[in-house]
Order: sequence, then C-alpha cells, then structure tokens
Amino acid sequence: MSNKNDMFQGLWPALFTPVNPDGSFNSSEMEKLVELLIEQNVDGLYLLGSTGQGFLFSERERKEITQATLEIANKRIPVMVQVGALNTEESVRLAKHAARLGADGISSVGPIYYGATADMAFEHYRRIAESTDVPFFPYQIGNAASQEVIDRLLALPQVHGLKLTTVKLLEISNIHNQAQHWKLFSGADELMCQAAMCGTVGAIGTSYNLFGPTCKYIRESFLEGNTRHAMEYMLTFQRFIDSILPVIWSFFNRAMQLKYNITIGDPKPPLLGRPLPWSDEEVMGMVEEIESFYTPAT
Repeated sequence: MSNKNDMFQGLWPALFTPVNPDGSFNSSEMEKLVELLIEQNVDGLYLLGSTGQGFLFSERERKEITQATLEIANKRIPVMVQVGALNTEESVRLAKHAARLGADGISSVGPIYYGATADMAFEHYRRIAESTDVPFFPYQIGNAASQEVIDRLLALPQVHGLKLTTVKLLEISNIHNQAQHWKLFSGADELMCQAAMCGTVGAIGTSYNLFGPTCKYIRESFLEGNTRHAMEYMLTFQRFIDSILPVIWSFFNRAMQLKYNITIGDPKPPLLGRPLPWSDEEVMGMVEEIESFYTPAT
C-alpha cells in the first residue's frame, strides 16, 4: 500500500471537461487535453471537480466522462475521480463505477445544499470511503473541516488524505500535524508554494491545465530552496489570478485554444462565459508573462 500511496504527490491539474456547443461531453478534446498533460509530465489528473463542472453533469454523463478519461489515460498517469453529488447514494454509485474502471483515487466534497452537521459530513464520507478499496480523499471547499470530522476520518483506513481548497494556511498545518500519514493536496492555486510549507505533498488546481510545466517547475524549485524566484513568481501569479477571476471560464477557454488548440467550450449553465476585455495578443502576453518564470537548468 505504501507504494500505491507514493503516487499521491506533485502537481495535478484539476481537469477541464471539454463540451460541445450543446453542452454534451467532447471526448476528442478531452483526449487532446489528457495527452498534452501526460506529455508535459504532470504528476496526476483530478477529474470532475469544480473545474471539471462535475456537479453540472448527470450521473450518466459523469460515468461516460470517467470511463472515457480513464481509457485515454490508460494507466500512464494516476487519475483521481471526484464523485460528490447532492445525495450520498449517487456518490457511492459513482465511486463504485470509478473503482471498477481502475481509478487510482476517489474524492468527494461533503454534503451540499443542506446545512451539514459533523455527523452528516462524516456519514457521507464514510459511506463513500467504505464502498470501494480505492484510496479516498475528502475534498474540502468553502467550509472548514471541523476537528470532530477530522478525528473521525482518522479512524477510516480508506482515507489517505484530503484536498484542501482553503486560504487558511494554519488550518492546513494543523491537519498535517494531526495526521502526518495523510497525503494533503492544496487546492488554492495562488497559494501553491505557501501551502507546501504547511505540509502539503501536492497541489490540485485549475491553472495547471494551462501552466503545468511552469507551476511544476516553480513548486519543485521552491522545495529545493529557490525561495526568491518562487516568491517573485507567486506574487505575479496571484496578480494574474485576481485579474482573470471575473472572466475565468472565458479566459481559460480562449487561452487553451490559442496556446494548445484545445477547445474547452462554454461553461454549463448556470455558469457564464463572459466576454473577455483583452485581445488575443493581450491574452497571450499574460500567458507568456507567467511562463517567463520557467527557467530550468540546461
């Protein structure tokens, strides 16, 4: 099991889910995206999370996307599938489906829509975790992982770590210090390096679809002690992320088209693809500024 657990580290793009104009899954563009990221030597792929709009697809569509993506990856790279849904029964079915198809990890958000108590969150996670023998990673986003839930998750052998999309770095450190055997992934792209100081072993994020080689290089060089370069990069990266947030779906769709000839498509409603305030030349200038920090030794 320790060898299995070693794959859970490094830089993992939270995969976009390419769609056709009618909102249906575009498998050919997904193949182009997965092949690109494998060629770029990222460390793993996170499927159908927030970036992948997993909650906006039906159960049937999510199974179709999972099967197609795992077949494309073909065990050349680890794939973790986010199975969280409005109800736990659907999440369990999605987890079992992903496990049968060979997913390397299963992840899930906590209960959504209804106000979640610690009991609700733990039972939701427990039922998903115990439905397969695949390493399970609860996904925290927008809500703190309560101490009670963490305490109870520690008793589940299926839980191998967490995906923590939080800007509260002390919270990450506290979880690491309590559960040092867990593999913690940071989910806030703009705190990729800072979270590594708090005990994360990897980072899962949206922008790594576009900037995989650069972000992997920066994170690894930071861990090797090149803090000055990483600091300059992270400040530039944070400014970049702040600037694109109002039009984030449109920006990444256009940037992926311009840079890699991969079309993500318009986001599924209720998400909106707003008009970009920049020309194509300006978009590529923004991309090139981020990539200018990628200076590996020759």
